[in-house]
This record gives sequence, C-alpha cells and structure tokens, in this order.
Amino acid sequence: MPGRGTARDLADDHLLELGRLTDTAGGKVVGTLVQRLDTPHARYYLGEGKAHELAALVRDRDADLVVFDEELSPAQGKNLEELIGVRVMDRSELILDIFATRARSSEARMQVELAQLQYLLPRLRRMWSHLSRIRGGIGLRGPGETQLETDRRLIGVRIRDLRHKLEDVAKARAVQRQGREGRFRVALVGYTNAGKSSLLRALSGSELFVEDRLFATLDSATRNVELGAGYEALFTDTVGFIRKLPHHLVASFRSTLEEARAADVLLHVIDASHPDGEEQRHVVEDVLADLGLEDHDKILVFNKIDCMTSDDIEALRTRTRALESVPAVFLAAHVPETLGALCDTLRARARRRFARVILNIPVADGEAIATVYREGEVVSRSDERMHVSITARVPQGVLGRLSGRAGVTVQEVA
Repeated sequence: MPGRGTARDLADDHLLELGRLTDTAGGKVVGTLVQRLDTPHARYYLGEGKAHELAALVRDRDADLVVFDEELSPAQGKNLEELIGVRVMDRSELILDIFATRARSSEARMQVELAQLQYLLPRLRRMWSHLSRIRGGIGLRGPGETQLETDRRLIGVRIRDLRHKLEDVAKARAVQRQGREGRFRVALVGYTNAGKSSLLRALSGSELFVEDRLFATLDSATRNVELGAGYEALFTDTVGFIRKLPHHLVASFRSTLEEARAADVLLHVIDASHPDGEEQRHVVEDVLADLGLEDHDKILVFNKIDCMTSDDIEALRTRTRALESVPAVFLAAHVPETLGALCDTLRARARRRFARVILNIPVADGEAIATVYREGEVVSRSDERMHVSITARVPQGVLGRLSGRAGVTVQEVA
C-alpha cells in the first residue's frame, strides 16, 4: 500500500478516481486540466485565465460536460456554464447522480432523493436554465429530474415528507435490531470498491451483486455466516465511503449506517493493492469518527493480497504490526483458503461476548433448553428428575432473557 508522495501525484490520483466516477456514471473522459491554487477564486473557482483555457479545451475536445473534483458554489457553477457553454458539475453532484442510478431498495432511493434535493435546492436557477436544452444524462437522472421542475416550496414539502418516511424506516430498523439481540453481529465498512460485497459473498455463499466499479452496490445486505466450531455471525454490508463524500449523503444514509453502530465488531476492509490505500483508510476512519464510531471494536481486513507480490505483503504486515494496535488480517476474498484467519479472529471475538454459566432449567421448559443450544455453546449437560443442568457459554443478551423465565436459575462460572 505504498504512498505516492508529491502534490502532483496526489492530484493525478484524485483525477484518476474522478475519471472512474465519471465512467461509473456513464461518461467518457476526453481531457483533464489541473491548476494549483492556494485559495479558490470567487468567480470561476479557477483563475480567470485558466477558466478560459478550460473553455478552449472543451471546444477542442467537443465535450458536453465538465466535472470538477472540488465542490463549486452555486454562483461559480453558473458563471462557469455561462463562460464555457456546457453543463458543469462538481464531484458531489456526480456522486449523487451515481447513487440515483444505483439505488435499488425503496429506502436507498428515498435516501438518495433526499440528498439530491438538499444539494439542488440552492442551485435551482442554474438547473432550470439547463432543463430548457438538456434532457437526461449525467446529473439529471433519478428522482432529481422530476423535482427540478418544481419550485422551492414544493421541494421543501418533499424534503419534509422524505425525512418523515426515513424516520419511520429508522424505527423499523431499530425493531429489527432488537430481534437480533444475542446474535454476534459484524458490519463491513470501507472505501468503495475495496471488496466488501465480494468478501460477504465469499463468506456466506450468497449470490450478491459484485462489479469492479465504484459504488457497485448501495443497498445494505445482511447474511448469516458460519465461523466454524459452532459459531456464527450476522454480517451486514454497508454503503462504501469515498473521499469528499457529500455530507448530505452521509446524513441521509445515517439510518443505514446505524447498523454499524449496533454491530459487535467492525471489519474495516481495505484494498491492500491500491496505491492510495493508506489515504483511503484514513478517509474511512474520518467518516467513522463523524459517526461516533472511532472507538468501536475493529479489525483491519487487508483485501486483494492476490494482486501483490510476496515482498509487498510482508512489508505491509511489518508496517501494520509496528503502527497499529488494531488486529489485522490479510486475505483475498476470491481465494477461499485465505479466509480462515478472519474466521479464527472473529471466533475469538465472539467467544469474548459469551458468559460461562451453569443454567438450571425445568425439564418442561423445552423452549429455554432449545435457546441455549441454538444461541449458546453447550459445554456439558446433566439431566435430573425435574431440572436440566447445562454448563454453557451464552451471549449476555440471551442470558438476560433466560434468567427472567420462571424456574430458571443462573450461576456464573469463573
């Protein structure tokens, strides 16, 4: 995961990622332009001379869209479009457009629509002028296309309506999480295209959609995974992060990201083969900090080691041991024999959640006995005339439910 060093290298990396985002949105990159600025210019973001150079490049390449890697103010976007004569987008708007085309579930569509409307509200005048001569295409798809033709009042009403609906969804998710009390829960977090969905697919055997593109999947998926030795976990895949992720999206997807907050452990999946892997890892850590999850129990999962040399893998292991206090595993999601170390690490985590107890359960309470076998780890059992004595490791949440049942007694074992 080597760093690339210079400011120019960093700018090139950012433009490369912006090009991949454009490709994901269905566009084709025909040229790039870079200017180093201490502070953005108020009128065009770029300096005036550079803005005219951009206009000439657009004419020369016959481009019909310009995408900025930085966020533009409404006035800057309007001024640039008047100067250049084609549609101008910034990185945030491009990401929103990708989310609009990738959202599948009704919840994800509502989350994306809310983020789009909040972003577009201060930019309506510029968008309206373009609707007179542009239909469809990047930046004008999904829920945004119909909403742009309404006025501010109607958009405000729609925003309030979406917020209320998402609050209802958040309440439903909270009820679902309560139903999972006692289960060992794992949340996958990471930079987009780090391989979270591929890893969940490999561990669970489920047919999840996987594609080598940024933001290939947006809808969270929860699957049961056998960890071996009688242990299992509920894995939840969350939306991928990216540098300069629009804050409207983070806010809109907050209910989905609550799944990470409820998890017992976070698997931070990192593309170990990516030249910007270190920066991507810090981007994810910053977003987790914004969500209040910086101190959550984590395991670093360095994925895609099959794309690295053995020397690079060993150097990464050495560097990680020296700098990180968080446990780390190294694997390739597409290589099954590399997944064992992750399952071993998770089993150890699951074992720590279990209290070792002796349960005395009435013989007639078959439901309680079945719960111990289903959700705990039975060490020994002794059948007596009126009671069954079971020594087991049981999750704390399950232990609370069992101890509240009539006739059940619990004795902790050191």
